[in-house]
Amino acid sequence: MSIGNSSRAVAVALTGAASRFVFRRHQYGVNGHGASPDGTGPEAPGSRRARWTAWTRRLLKRDRLQVILAHIVLIVIANYLAFWLRFDGAIPEVYQLVWIATIPWLVAVRAVTFVPFHLYQGIWQYAGSRDLRAILGGVFTSTAMFYVLVHGVWGLVAYPRLVLVTDSILLVFFMGGIRLLSRPRVRLRRAARRRRVLIFGAGDAGAMIVREIVNRRSHEFQPVGFIDDDETKVGRRIHGVPVLGTRKTLGRVILQTAPTEVLIAIPRATPAMLRGVVKSLEPYSLPIKALPYLRDLLDGRATVGDIRDLAIADLLGRAPVELDPGRIKPLIAGKRIMVTGAGGSIGSELSRQLAALGPSHLILFERYENALWAVEQSLRGTPAEVAIHPVIGDVTDERRVEEVLLEHRPQMILHAAAHKHVPLMELNPCEAIKNNIKGTRMLGEAAVRHGVDRFVLISSDKAVNPSSVMGATKRVAEILTLGLAEAGGTCFVVVRFGNVMGSNGSVIPLFLDQIRRGGPVTITHPEMRRYFMLIPEAVQLVLQAGAQGENGSVYVLDMGEEIKVLDMARSLIRLSGFIPDKDIPIAFTGTRPGEKLSEELVASNEALEASPVPGVKRVRCSENARGGGFTGHLEQLERLAERGRSQAVIRQLSTILPAFRPEFLAAEVAGDSRHLA
Repeated sequence: MSIGNSSRAVAVALTGAASRFVFRRHQYGVNGHGASPDGTGPEAPGSRRARWTAWTRRLLKRDRLQVILAHIVLIVIANYLAFWLRFDGAIPEVYQLVWIATIPWLVAVRAVTFVPFHLYQGIWQYAGSRDLRAILGGVFTSTAMFYVLVHGVWGLVAYPRLVLVTDSILLVFFMGGIRLLSRPRVRLRRAARRRRVLIFGAGDAGAMIVREIVNRRSHEFQPVGFIDDDETKVGRRIHGVPVLGTRKTLGRVILQTAPTEVLIAIPRATPAMLRGVVKSLEPYSLPIKALPYLRDLLDGRATVGDIRDLAIADLLGRAPVELDPGRIKPLIAGKRIMVTGAGGSIGSELSRQLAALGPSHLILFERYENALWAVEQSLRGTPAEVAIHPVIGDVTDERRVEEVLLEHRPQMILHAAAHKHVPLMELNPCEAIKNNIKGTRMLGEAAVRHGVDRFVLISSDKAVNPSSVMGATKRVAEILTLGLAEAGGTCFVVVRFGNVMGSNGSVIPLFLDQIRRGGPVTITHPEMRRYFMLIPEAVQLVLQAGAQGENGSVYVLDMGEEIKVLDMARSLIRLSGFIPDKDIPIAFTGTRPGEKLSEELVASNEALEASPVPGVKRVRCSENARGGGFTGHLEQLERLAERGRSQAVIRQLSTILPAFRPEFLAAEVAGDSRHLA
């Protein structure tokens, strides 16, 4: 076939197709579907022609038409450039005629071949390896078809084979390149809306989260760099993100990258390490984020969407203790459980966790109606087989206690009712005696009379070498509880723990309230140290010890290191988005009566030993804490409290507890005659 005949054949074919198309539109097309007015034409809905017309309309949508035209332009450019390269930039006239005659056919073959490879449907800014495979398939398949047409059907041996090879390679590069060029433009638009995140930790977790950020474009994060204390990593890149420096050069890196927030990607970081990172970020008002828990990362369940705010709980001195429901539930399920002080922060959490373990009856004993109502409402979703009994009553009301135990016959009592605020108890020692000591004694004795299986007293680390009235009353409550254990029948267990973050009267809510009001955050002494734990942890300890503890035993949570209250306050300010001492001032008010600079978990005559519960220690006392005449001294103490004899109460406490230093406390009490008898 000659070149001229080929050109004329192409023109005739195109003209004929256009004429037939126009004729059929006039013959059948008066409505939107190309059907006759009665809907019975060859392009009626559901017909083959209608489906073809619908497909054509979709193909010729504005956006897709632009894609088709772009591909046609690239096909023409690539083919002409292949001829130009084949002849070193000087294409002979005869081959120019070959190119002119064959380019319409090449465009037609490639355009049709690209359809089954979906090259007109992809969104270029999301192009990836699958799109590249489709491009290779479409280009080389259409090249093979065009070769058969030119050399096999037409016998046009003048068409250079090297042009076909060069044309195919160029077209692959052009089609792939135009897709890749659209991605930076989209990234630049998104970068303006994204949160620039500086990542602390260039290890496996940091690499995992950056890969997730790179692969998922629907999120709002943009990694700007890594910080890592391993100097050998500085200057290297992870998934294209540079390691810019160590903690020592943090200031320079922040000025250089201008992040909007910081992500700590160190799942195995100790609380001390996290506190160090937070401290290094104090001068910068940047939100601090953290990764999900390590087990979620390792299981592949964690994603960018799981990134969370760094919480004050992350800065505790040890890993949180987790309850083993499998070991506890058989001892709780189907039992009648009573919680005193059920409306308090510890009692309410106890009630919620107990309800989930399936007791047959849950008796909520509380003297404040609003608190009792609130905890009852929180248990609305409890399964129907758990009967909830809200009971208003006071543990110091012996008759009411008898009535409740007789009616509900609890098998386990968790005694959380107590006065625990140290400064208030210094001013009201008689009330501390009545609630913490007398209430515990009456409830414990009633438990023995009514055949309760287990009685768990919730105590405090302030009971160890007590320096406050509150601590002294809790220590006396421990002693009398252990004495009741000797009576047999009922298993008595004492659980001792430190400061519970978020509980009523604890320092954390106070600090947060002061921060919300703009400060100052008040601390009694810069060297004040405390053990800290979470409310769920404290409750889990109570449940573990209550269900598995031995009769007459004292248990304490392994709470790690003491934390300076000042450091905790600075961390709270920082995690709230402020700069300590600049945005929120810190003021020192001096130690309060009965307050110690640091707490203890065991006394000098006590020792810690292992227990069956992981993370929980048993306290072993080397001598009998009751001493001689304990019962008589206790009766005298309660009588003095009933009469409101505050100074005499303090002296009597010192008689029962030689480690208690009453002189200092008595002087404080005597100094304020408004509160003392």
